Amino acid sequence: MDDTKVRVNSAKAWFLAARPKTLSGAAVPVMIGAALATGAFGAEAGMMPLVLCLLFAFFMQIDANLVNDYFDFMKGTDDDTRLGPKRACAQGWITASAMRTGIAVTTVLACLCGLPLVLYGGWEMIMVGLACVVFCFLYTITLSYIGLGDVLVLVFFGLVPVSMTYWLMSPPSSLTDIPAYVVLVSLACGCVIDTLLVINNYRDIDGDRRAGKRTLIVKIGEGGGRCLYLMLGFVAVLLNAIAVSGHGMWAAMLPLAYIPFHVSASMQIWKIRKGAALNRVLGMTARNMVIYGLTVSCGLLL
Repeated sequence: MDDTKVRVNSAKAWFLAARPKTLSGAAVPVMIGAALATGAFGAEAGMMPLVLCLLFAFFMQIDANLVNDYFDFMKGTDDDTRLGPKRACAQGWITASAMRTGIAVTTVLACLCGLPLVLYGGWEMIMVGLACVVFCFLYTITLSYIGLGDVLVLVFFGLVPVSMTYWLMSPPSSLTDIPAYVVLVSLACGCVIDTLLVINNYRDIDGDRRAGKRTLIVKIGEGGGRCLYLMLGFVAVLLNAIAVSGHGMWAAMLPLAYIPFHVSASMQIWKIRKGAALNRVLGMTARNMVIYGLTVSCGLLL
């Protein structure tokens, strides 16, 4: 979409601010959780919780994008030297007051989509939803500035969405009944989703240093960042293979198809090293996340 002419607070401005390309990061964990539940319980797996989990994940992802856009703008982290995709507040596409309203609306919509999950998971879902909302804000306001963003990705794009989708789609049971292999598959998913944060922070390492944003990549340096990106993909596939080793050959082997795509993206990082050209790797990484999600899900269902 051409973003050179964007009217202030227009529908186009909100579309760009929502960053729809990032929604794959919300969909993949829910998809894997659904495949785990369907593979384990077949026709007994509930479909309505899946729909609600997807809607909640989508609205929370958009909410996180708006929160990130607004608070990084207010902190001065986003400026003219930014190499990544343009941000709505920094570009003047959306006013600060309108963005605050947008954040409030998407937060409420996410909560409205998540609230009916109480019917399937009990009042524990209130605490899970509240944690998602609170850490959505804490990530941008504080935690991403002290290098804890990657931990939050493992939790809220791995453990929480995958295991909770599995549990909510399962026949009634206790949270303690979630199998260990589901937890391992959740962590593997979190590792893959974290590659998107790693390439973002790797690209922005110089700007983050100037802004005092101590991401994990700032702490371990560019060489460490390149190695971390590559390692995460292999760790994810290995964890997943260990977790599903008792669930058939396809479940363990099919996700190996993700590795060549991941290695190709990693080689581009080593080749490009710096600059806005790394945004090409951002697109490759988003594609690779979908490939991973599809191969894991198909393997589990086969």
